[in-house]
Amino acid sequence: MSIEIRNLNKNFGAFRALDDVSLTLRSGELVALLGPSGCGKTTLLRIIAGLEYADAGTVLFSGKDATTTHVRERGVGFVFQHYALFRHMTVFDNVAFGLSVRPRRDRPARNEIARRVHELLALVQLDWLADRYPDQLSGGQRQRIALARALAVEPKVLLLDEPFGALDARVRKDLRAWLRRLHDDIHVTSVFVTHDQEEALEVADRVVVINQGKVEQVGTPQEIYNAPATPFVYGFIGDANRLNGQAAGGWADFHGLRVAAPEFAQSEPRPVTGYIRPHDIELKGEGGDGVAGHVESVAQVGAALRISVRVGESAPSLQVELPHHGGRWPFVVGEAVHARPRAGRVFAG
Repeated sequence: MSIEIRNLNKNFGAFRALDDVSLTLRSGELVALLGPSGCGKTTLLRIIAGLEYADAGTVLFSGKDATTTHVRERGVGFVFQHYALFRHMTVFDNVAFGLSVRPRRDRPARNEIARRVHELLALVQLDWLADRYPDQLSGGQRQRIALARALAVEPKVLLLDEPFGALDARVRKDLRAWLRRLHDDIHVTSVFVTHDQEEALEVADRVVVINQGKVEQVGTPQEIYNAPATPFVYGFIGDANRLNGQAAGGWADFHGLRVAAPEFAQSEPRPVTGYIRPHDIELKGEGGDGVAGHVESVAQVGAALRISVRVGESAPSLQVELPHHGGRWPFVVGEAVHARPRAGRVFAG
């Protein structure tokens, strides 16, 4: 099922949660709504679900207006961050709940419900836990049961609100890889909310970056990371050095660091802001090209060295990231170095 959102607005008192949001989600894709806390992503998800209603705008499911359709009639499965499992019910009964409470005329036979529940528990690889209670499960297991329960009613759309937010880092990493594989098997249109950029870039087919109630950019993970459309996206996705400088003649200068800026071909300098990824800075010792500076700190994080370089009294320290495969560190604190950017992005202002 495709979802089309047209000119949505939503206010909570004087606070504007969504500001003229328009978006198209294609049938069968897995989309991440990504942004900082309070940006409006959960509000948008709840409006798609029918748990909230917009002040203005339209929501269409497969071309049909669903703006005022009740949540029960939308064919949506919803997975919450904190599982929302019934503690007094077994895993089997939790998954069966949505089917067993249907009106009698729509309710499957008892053996059909059992077949469906065991099929879903096998799908989420937890069929051996059918007789357990939620308190007897780990956080990761509870979240998979919550997902099985949402899938039991055969939703046309699956919505997940920060589904892994309450889990520790190791479990989160395992579960998001599992969710990607599961989606490839079931192909139901899915939308998940997250503020974790790594999660969004690893799992989603497309990412919607939201800031202050507005859509900043929509694209594949590669497009979002490699070609950010706005300064906010560049600063929010991945690490970046943010520098103030001036541009003229197709080049921008940031305290001696020069970055190609073909869009600024005018002869008179104008203020600009530049963004340079730490791994896009080349670092060499004495006699190298680029701006001179000295190493302030060095830290090894996994297979990377993170190096802070001071290039001038008025300039912010440059954050540089280099691959490191063991052995002696190539730079030490206090060492004189030269820094040169290999790539960067320049914005007006």
